[in-house]
Amino acid sequence: MDLTEVVAGLCSVAVGAAHRDAAIRNLTTWWSEARYRAYRPQLESLARRGRWPLLLDSFYRVVPFGTGGRRGPVGIGPNRLNPETIVTSVQGHVNYLRRRFGAAALRVVVAFDVRAFRDLRGLYDASAPNPLLGLSSRDFARLAAGVYAANGVEVYTVPGDDGYFLSTPELSFAIRHLQAHGGLNVSASHNHPDDNGAKFYMASGGQPVPPEDERLCRDVEAVEEMPDGDFAAALAADRIKWWDAALHRRYLDENLSRSIDRAARRAVVVYTPLHGTGRHTVGDLLPRAGFDVRFVAPQVEPDGAFPAVKFRMPNPEVPESMEQVTAEVQRLGADVGFATDPDADRLGVVAPADGGWLVLGGNEIAIVLAAYIMETRAARGTLPSRGFIVKTAVTTDLLARIARAHEVQVVGDLLVGFKYVGQVLDAIEQDGCFGEVRATLDDFLMAAEESHGVLVSAALRDKDAAGGALLLAELCARLRGEGRTLGAYVQDVYRRYGYAANTGYSLVMEGIAGAELVARLMDRVRADAPPAIDGRRLRRIADYWNEAAFGPICAETDRSARNFLRLEYDGGLRVSVRPSGTEPKIKFYVEQLFDPAPEWAGNGFAAARRVMDATAQRLTIAFVDAALRRVEIVLPRPALLLSSLVSLDSRLDFAQRFLPELETRLHDGGAAAPLARWIDERLAGYGSDPRDLVQAGVAEHFRSLPLPPAAQRLLGQLFPIS
Repeated sequence: MDLTEVVAGLCSVAVGAAHRDAAIRNLTTWWSEARYRAYRPQLESLARRGRWPLLLDSFYRVVPFGTGGRRGPVGIGPNRLNPETIVTSVQGHVNYLRRRFGAAALRVVVAFDVRAFRDLRGLYDASAPNPLLGLSSRDFARLAAGVYAANGVEVYTVPGDDGYFLSTPELSFAIRHLQAHGGLNVSASHNHPDDNGAKFYMASGGQPVPPEDERLCRDVEAVEEMPDGDFAAALAADRIKWWDAALHRRYLDENLSRSIDRAARRAVVVYTPLHGTGRHTVGDLLPRAGFDVRFVAPQVEPDGAFPAVKFRMPNPEVPESMEQVTAEVQRLGADVGFATDPDADRLGVVAPADGGWLVLGGNEIAIVLAAYIMETRAARGTLPSRGFIVKTAVTTDLLARIARAHEVQVVGDLLVGFKYVGQVLDAIEQDGCFGEVRATLDDFLMAAEESHGVLVSAALRDKDAAGGALLLAELCARLRGEGRTLGAYVQDVYRRYGYAANTGYSLVMEGIAGAELVARLMDRVRADAPPAIDGRRLRRIADYWNEAAFGPICAETDRSARNFLRLEYDGGLRVSVRPSGTEPKIKFYVEQLFDPAPEWAGNGFAAARRVMDATAQRLTIAFVDAALRRVEIVLPRPALLLSSLVSLDSRLDFAQRFLPELETRLHDGGAAAPLARWIDERLAGYGSDPRDLVQAGVAEHFRSLPLPPAAQRLLGQLFPIS
């Protein structure tokens, strides 16, 4: 196949002319130039197989910077993560640092996670050479270190061949401890195993915020040539230094210094790093503090395929990722279970509760930690008079309510992204204030975001699961001594301060069409927000693009971050909408606060909570449905109830094709095993463990649909529907 045929194939896809023309220009370069020769067999295979949408999406742009830097699928083309997009980013970072610090001798810290590209999505031709297969985060990091060193920059990193990896929080600590000028983390956090990323850090230990991120972005985009770099030569020239065990202990000691109750250590803790880097953060810290820690053995070893994690999705936000730690807590009768995502900045918690097991949401982790810190320090007289906490705008307002009950200052309206928490701490450190908050870093109590991120030490500028796990383990030890559980403590917090019914909803929208749809959906909700949800009238819209209300937009990166809407409805209902900065999705956050009520006493709270949560879930689905209708997309309720990991295209396929096909096959009868194989093959494109991804939708569809008894039994064998 020659290039003329390839161009014709690209032109057959219905996309905007600007995107099509950019894809043709970029693909022509990769098809023709010698430096891309190794990718040619895969490009030819994609063309022969007519994979035009994939080729367009891979080549129509250079993978952009988001809230966490560059992140996305590893693959061929400028809109994918590969050696070129990694090392040109690094060269742009060097150029940025030179412009910022002049001729000073520069130092950076380079971290990386456990990932290695295996093409689990099955996008490329397994029979043709593929230079990306097996390429790991460590490989990318060594390429990056070589580029830094070739530019005269001293690099601190870790060998990575001994099972020890530098996590996101320890990277932040290392930058500050070494007085480095910046840093890089090669990681895609909790994303799909075949994703990767390059997340850049400032000398403060945090990520750049507008307008600095815009300046960095411009420096990266200005790099035109593939820079040279040789890790082995840099090592021989003594430009590579190691972050060693002694320095690692300083990170652990910093977290130990955040302890509130050093006497409370008698607790049994189950922990899983979900195959990631947390084995040496939470996994080192808690035993060092004296806790009895039991590891979830199948998930301890570093493995970027995340083989023992449900859906291969190592994200504590996804409850299914907590299944094995929950089972181990139950088996051992432990006091608490913890999980961390691959770069160990997000924390998952499971606790005994009412004879069962409660997997805490991100907001619940935040409020429990806040209540423990403030109440304990207030009782001991160590709560600072100018104490303050920090939270993002989509993190529960119950956190602010708890803080104000203890006369603690709140920074509570930040944009999404922990880099904005770092900006607050930088301002407090440098100026002694941020907005109306007057304080020093000694007054810092905690920061939190709803996506399972917490921070308890001002010696870092990124979220850190280890510090939060330490304090929660102390709380569990104290509760154990009192004959109570963490689950009971959570309910007590709600009874005292009120309840926040929180639901999150994500819609994955892939490819060029998906990106355009996300933008159109935001535009339509901004221009025509649903005037009522389930009878609740819209009272107020806070649009962060409104410069009169939220200040001037200082850069395009600022405009992107401020593409955020908060809608307030009757009854205290609040809905926030934003595109993700790191993944191809739009996110909805719904919260309703309830004041404490007399009927919550005793066992009454559990029943009341079920009603409040069901109400919030119903309102969330109603809002998402109304929003989608504004871009002329109608998803029936079963498709709306699928896992958040299922893309919009797959949801449409599920409703329009899969469910009718399944009905027909159920009526035709037959054995369960062949039908199960058909389902798994039919839904393979939805993701790993596809039947679990769609189970809620299947249950909803067949709940009111009469089936013959034999078909009902067959359905029950395929989907254990209650």
